[in-house]
Amino acid sequence: MKPSGRAKVDASPVLLIVIVALAGAGVFFTMLALRSDPMEEALSRDRVINTLFVLEDQGKPLASYVLMYYPGTKRAAVYDIPGELGLILRRINRVDRIDTIYDTQKLSVFEGEIENLLGIDINFTVVFESQTLGKLVDLIEGVELFIHAPVSDFDSEPPVFFPSGLTRLDGDKARVYLAYRQKDESDESISFRRQRFFLALIKRMGEKNEFLKTTVVAQIAQPLLKTTMSQRTRFRLFDELAGIDTDRVSIQSIGGNTREVSSGQTLLFPFYDGSLIKDYVRESLGTLTRQVEGVSTERVFTVEVLNGTSTVGLAMRTAELLRGFGYDVISVDNADTSDHEVTEIIDRSGYEEVVKTFADIIRCKRIRSETASSENMTLDIEMNPQNLEYRSDFTLIIGKDFNGRYVIGG
Repeated sequence: MKPSGRAKVDASPVLLIVIVALAGAGVFFTMLALRSDPMEEALSRDRVINTLFVLEDQGKPLASYVLMYYPGTKRAAVYDIPGELGLILRRINRVDRIDTIYDTQKLSVFEGEIENLLGIDINFTVVFESQTLGKLVDLIEGVELFIHAPVSDFDSEPPVFFPSGLTRLDGDKARVYLAYRQKDESDESISFRRQRFFLALIKRMGEKNEFLKTTVVAQIAQPLLKTTMSQRTRFRLFDELAGIDTDRVSIQSIGGNTREVSSGQTLLFPFYDGSLIKDYVRESLGTLTRQVEGVSTERVFTVEVLNGTSTVGLAMRTAELLRGFGYDVISVDNADTSDHEVTEIIDRSGYEEVVKTFADIIRCKRIRSETASSENMTLDIEMNPQNLEYRSDFTLIIGKDFNGRYVIGG
């Protein structure tokens, strides 16, 4: 007898197809979300995030900084890009100041020159314009700074007065702090002041980021800075930057030689045609991402530089080179003799990978360990209580095989 009604259909293959389709759609929309939010994409790829910050006044940068941040260690490094930096600018095909090509409406051109200079890709750009910066500073309830010496000039317009000590700048004072120039104040002093303000501003924005996310405040804050980032991406960026200990971040200024060009301008040309700054950046990137077993990655290692040659000033120039790589040069002097043939490093740090990194900077192959045992150190102090002189982690003895940048030969 034939069964009545329709034959029962096995739904398993259909259900499997639906599940696969839903899973595929989930993957697709996840990937689409990552592509639509470049911050999430950067975080998912576990890479260093590079952000260009510009403090702008009347359409030109007062200061420009590239902040390199690695989410895996929450460490950061900052490079100060001086406006008077002299480069062969591709956009105008001539040697000129880098800020010549700055245009808020075409930031990609300025970004491109900085990318070429540092050898990195810039992921995001944020511009703080002086007229709106004051409003932003007031919105985040001020920026806290330590001012070492009091400043007062009531004859200037606007008048300048900053007491010494820990001070919270409101919006108007922040604008004055960035713009004023004292009589006979050096460019280095002005740059240092602006660097301190920049770090304090980033720190404060990180602290107030949850407040800045609230609906009403977000609407007020959005037009106070210029960026191509979406609001969501900006929130995520400052969520990350909030984890930086800005007190441990040093800002590296680009060093170089000043010379006058045919236009009559005095420009700053990077050392070694710009190759040295790329070396600095590569070392910084390595430091941000490096995990060294048994040693604090936040520690700054100390160096003593001794000139073992007859070349006057070589130790001082080498000290400047090493400071650019983030080392604390605590002593510069002459070696016991001026006829050292071979450059040598004396290592007291006790960390093999750390001293190897240090040696690679100048391509030095001769390394001698001088790590004293704790027993001998205690005995030495007991016998010589006054002998408490601190010894550096590394002593670099410069030999005749050092050309000012690398050890050659050997």
